[in-house]
Amino acid sequence: MREIGKPHPRLPLPGPGEEDDPARFLAWLGEAIPVVEHLGIREMCRDGERLAWALDLAPTLNDKGTGFGGALTAQTTLLGWCWTTLWLRRRGLVRDVVVAEASQRFLAPVTGDYRLECEPEEQGGPERLAEQLAEKGRGRLALRQRLWCGETLCLEARGDYAVLGGRRMENGLQSST
Repeated sequence: MREIGKPHPRLPLPGPGEEDDPARFLAWLGEAIPVVEHLGIREMCRDGERLAWALDLAPTLNDKGTGFGGALTAQTTLLGWCWTTLWLRRRGLVRDVVVAEASQRFLAPVTGDYRLECEPEEQGGPERLAEQLAEKGRGRLALRQRLWCGETLCLEARGDYAVLGGRRMENGLQSST
């Protein structure tokens, strides 16, 4: 059980040349952030710069029988956090990520199981983040999330994610930056 004020242990970085196992990452995420178990995430996959979740609607129903806006907002924020965290992990970086700013625009009710996609808001955004991290040891990235129920775009969101100073893995050893 999680303790208030006590950080959860980090998931070890993948070995050289390895990618994060999506199922393992999601299992760790459910332990680190208890509400994740109640968000209906079935699957996570990455396609280039896009990270996507397949989700069940049932856990997030509202009183009208459609998706509860607060749960959908939490999902968009968390998916952006996952995108940034996984991007850092692929580069051997161990950093804290926080959402600095977020907004949502609800376009249509969510009436069935859905998919949520996240990608950089601007082409070149990840490269700028890499430059900021190299120069200052911290940085910020804007991400865009879209929620699709079938072919209907139901929600557009964006978030700015701040990467705080931390440690980098070099030859299997952590060093401060």
